[in-house]
Amino acid sequence: MARFAHTVTVAALDRGWFEEAAGALVDLLDASREGPGGTVVLADGRAVEGLRLLKGRHLRSGARYGEVPAAPEGAGKAGSAGKAGTAAEAAAGPAALVSGAGDSSATPSSVVLRAWRPSHSVEVESLVVEEGMSLKLGLRLSEPRRPRAVELSLSGHQPGGGSLYRFSGRGKADLAAWWAAVDRLPIAPPAARAPVAGRAVHRLAKARLTLTPHPADDGSWRITVALSLRGRWLLRPVGAVVLFFARRPVQRGLREAAESAAAEWNTALAELTPLHGEALRAEIADALVNPDGAEAL
Repeated sequence: MARFAHTVTVAALDRGWFEEAAGALVDLLDASREGPGGTVVLADGRAVEGLRLLKGRHLRSGARYGEVPAAPEGAGKAGSAGKAGTAAEAAAGPAALVSGAGDSSATPSSVVLRAWRPSHSVEVESLVVEEGMSLKLGLRLSEPRRPRAVELSLSGHQPGGGSLYRFSGRGKADLAAWWAAVDRLPIAPPAARAPVAGRAVHRLAKARLTLTPHPADDGSWRITVALSLRGRWLLRPVGAVVLFFARRPVQRGLREAAESAAAEWNTALAELTPLHGEALRAEIADALVNPDGAEAL
């Protein structure tokens, strides 16, 4: 087994603001309803940008959602052609959205709501086919109004590609353990158990990724990213040899990925204006209905 690690420093996120923002988002969605044409409409009557209910009842188990397709250039020009296009879209219905009919470059995708219990958990499952790979991503959020944990599952395969084209993975972010870790004194040792951990499995190898935070003296967070790789079955000796020669490129790739993610995080938090109360709720609502025009919260 080969282990790689790198530590980055990032700006700290205020727990109170994060939980308030999460609660406001959940409350806005919980108060939404189905509008004309399957649109998802907030309580103030504005539609959530790019989202449409394709099947089932809104916010009920089994409801399927997809993106609203972008209108082609010139689609809004007057004439019967525009009306015919609208009629054709209505006739095609949700099936056209899921299959990407009429657009060979479209990626068939949808999101299925498995559970909506804002006081307990929210579970969604995303289905997507991209570049010949079929992917299924599951997400479960515990206690959404004050998130305590996020669990992810991923599986993928290429139809007809055999076992070499299959993989799976699972990950969990224990947010309660994360906040406990960053609330420790800077002189205290890091948490014994990583609050964020994920595993990926392929026929040829296994991988494990962990994130362990620790408070710095200046109030920022120092996060250690660790990656473990090992071959499976009879390929373990071969994998050991390959990893011996690939150690430097893998270490460099991990370092660059961690540094890039840290830079993006720091930039985002530097632009963040920590609104509260109704101002925060209004800003999140504006971001839902007009993502391109939303300002930093």
